[in-house]
Amino acid sequence: MKSLLNHLDAYLAHAEAIQQSPVHRRVFRFNVLRTLRWLETTYAVVDPGRLTPTHLDGWFRHVTTRRTHKGVPLKSTSVAKQLQADRSFVLWLEKAGAVPAGLHEALPQIKVPDLLPTSILDHSRMVRLLDRVDRTSPQGHQLSAMLEVLYSSGIRIAELLALDIASVDLNAGLIRVRGKGDKERVVPVGATARRLVESYLKGIRPTLQTEPGQTALWLDRSGARLPYHTFRRLLHGALQEARINSPVTAHTFRRSCATELIRGGASLWHVKDLLGHENVETLKHYVRLTIVDLKKTHKKCHPREHGRRA
Repeated sequence: MKSLLNHLDAYLAHAEAIQQSPVHRRVFRFNVLRTLRWLETTYAVVDPGRLTPTHLDGWFRHVTTRRTHKGVPLKSTSVAKQLQADRSFVLWLEKAGAVPAGLHEALPQIKVPDLLPTSILDHSRMVRLLDRVDRTSPQGHQLSAMLEVLYSSGIRIAELLALDIASVDLNAGLIRVRGKGDKERVVPVGATARRLVESYLKGIRPTLQTEPGQTALWLDRSGARLPYHTFRRLLHGALQEARINSPVTAHTFRRSCATELIRGGASLWHVKDLLGHENVETLKHYVRLTIVDLKKTHKKCHPREHGRRA
């Protein structure tokens, strides 16, 4: 009989075959591995045939009562994402006939509050961060170009890291990306990003390239395609240098790009196409952000808000 780990490997192979994004697969694997390790440590369960609703209920109670290293409860979004991955994996086990049908119901679905997006930098703070990236080193210059592309185009980090040299048309100011489901789209990039990418291609990338046939746009010190963990390390270093205390991830640049475009009056349909979303419903949080801005402006500018009668 296959172990739970074997089934996880099969799930991930299937996810890759249907072209789920590498980021999704990485996060899913991390979450489910955490579950499987806990089941093995707590109940000595390593085979799906031994998995019962009692075991899953124990895991559910563990997750919902867990605290961070700072002693605070996990956010509802974190709990929801963990349990969503677990339910998907148990459903996979059910389809494989490894566990009884309906076992996934032992893991309740957590309703996530409809909150405004967090981890967004307004333009002034974004410029402060971008301007303080140290461009004196090859990796610093490359990081600066990557961040400018992220903020300018709103593409996902997985899409950015997957870019090849042929994906970029600097003369036209366009880049061709492959998004979720291997769908291809063309997005514009601004003048600042184009300038940095051009200087990177001319003066930096040749010093990093070690193999003549390497097509990746972004390279690490060994000349291979830059991996996500290296990008994340470089980004954290840049945040410390810029003294940005807000939680910032690669996705912050995507959210900030969408927010600034909508604040500037961009059509939701255009923003949808830029981000590679299926429909405008996914932009509802950003629209709510503009309403927050409108309320602030109304309170500041409307005469009735200042007690004026005449």
